Amino acid sequence: MFVARGVTSGHKDLIHDVAFDFYGTRMATCSSDQTVRIWELHGEASTTANWSCTASWKAHSGSVWKVTWSNPEFGQVIATCSFDRSAAVWQEVVGKANVGGGASTTHWVRRTTLVDSRASVTDIKFAPHHLGLVLATCSGDGFVRIYEAPDIMNLTQWSLQYEIKVKMPLSCISWNPTYPRQFAPMIAVASDDSTQDVPKVMIYEYDENLRRWVHSESLKNICDPVNDISFAANLGRSYHLLGVAGKDLKVVSLEPQSDEEEDQGQRAHGIKVKTIAECCDHNSTVWRVAWNVTGTILASSGDDGCVRLWKGNYMGNWRCVTVLRSDGTLATDKLASAAAVSESIPDGGFLDQQFMKLGAIAGLK
Repeated sequence: MFVARGVTSGHKDLIHDVAFDFYGTRMATCSSDQTVRIWELHGEASTTANWSCTASWKAHSGSVWKVTWSNPEFGQVIATCSFDRSAAVWQEVVGKANVGGGASTTHWVRRTTLVDSRASVTDIKFAPHHLGLVLATCSGDGFVRIYEAPDIMNLTQWSLQYEIKVKMPLSCISWNPTYPRQFAPMIAVASDDSTQDVPKVMIYEYDENLRRWVHSESLKNICDPVNDISFAANLGRSYHLLGVAGKDLKVVSLEPQSDEEEDQGQRAHGIKVKTIAECCDHNSTVWRVAWNVTGTILASSGDDGCVRLWKGNYMGNWRCVTVLRSDGTLATDKLASAAAVSESIPDGGFLDQQFMKLGAIAGLK
């Protein structure tokens, strides 16, 4: 059952980012009005629950581009980045209980400001929690900067651990969430630069022997400006999946190769790169991509005002299974195409189930 609820944001300018916390019950928004707002979901029933704003403050002196939550094991911590060339880390502090036994009050405190960038900080992401409290930023000056909080009980102290020079303005960054038991820690960065015939997505891996991040691969078939990238969670796959949003949507597989493997000239720096899906259903620029928690369904949004959900089958064929309009309704024309997909199981091996209410039976006890 799909339920959509509108939320009056209260922002006075464009909203650039919306981020949910680990549990999906809290939400942070940021805007060109230089403010950040925190929202909480109240109510358990999906049809009656609603979002209410619990905190709002001016976070930067310029447009706030991105906001991200840390893992809850580090507490209630968010990070923001802005056009004012800075990034900031904020922590929720619980105050004293109100007189008369009322509920405790909370407020958000700026713990640190990171000012190493010489241009707009365009994206910010916390690393997977098994790497510790680590934060990565990318900026228009062409640098990826990775910070670490050595003491998670004192978030006023952050040290710049690594600075990666990419040599082009950067627009977005994504950590590979895979636990590094079999694979090395990996990040992907991308650029929205309009220079032609230049790869816009770069992959970096952490080399334990060299103790630094090394460039592993550039996705040579993606030369258009990129607005967003996102790694999928890896639950037993021998390869990684990367969603790329640009003038259309692409799904790229990154398969690590051992030094002994040969790949007919396609192997570079130990990674075999293959574009497994190019999706043009938006018929417009794609701005955001996000995976579900298991890394099996990819959501994308574009200038067509729709959110589309994509799923791949066991043969590696990717299809759009659902279209959600900006008003929160399902696109009825897509249901017909989804039904056609269901009928193609013998050929494409793709399964898409659609349920429809046919009637009701009264009087049953």
